[in-house]
Amino acid sequence: MNTVTIVLLVIVLVLLAAFAALYFFTQRMEKKQNAQRDQMEQMSQAISMLVIDKKRMRIKESGLPQSVIDQTPKYLRRSKIPIVKAKVGPKMMVLMCDEAIFDMVPIKKEVRAIVSGIYITSVKGLRGPLDVPQKKKGFWGRLKAKALAARAGK
Repeated sequence: MNTVTIVLLVIVLVLLAAFAALYFFTQRMEKKQNAQRDQMEQMSQAISMLVIDKKRMRIKESGLPQSVIDQTPKYLRRSKIPIVKAKVGPKMMVLMCDEAIFDMVPIKKEVRAIVSGIYITSVKGLRGPLDVPQKKKGFWGRLKAKALAARAGK
């Protein structure tokens, strides 16, 4: 065997080992995530709240309790997270929101939210359905719409 085939064989073996390690790592992380989701579902409760404000903020600027800030991993402290400020009963609370439902949370309206600790997992309108915002079109979607409009204008 010449040196080129040996080098290629070593590269293929390293890639296979990396893919195998990645596969087992993702399986383990998926199991952890499912266990955390089950625990959050057990601890969840329905609360009616008046949403005052919502923003994506850094965790240090959010107004969350210091114990929550200390528990977050260091690599996540600089990322922006969805924060909802709401009035729950007589108290003002700062809550974290699930990224999937953040755009559905209305401002200055009362909602029925499923909350697990300080984490909002779902919202429903208290006095009717919530407005579902339209998804933003990507580059190719806008380009396609322009092409269809140009073709229809001929």
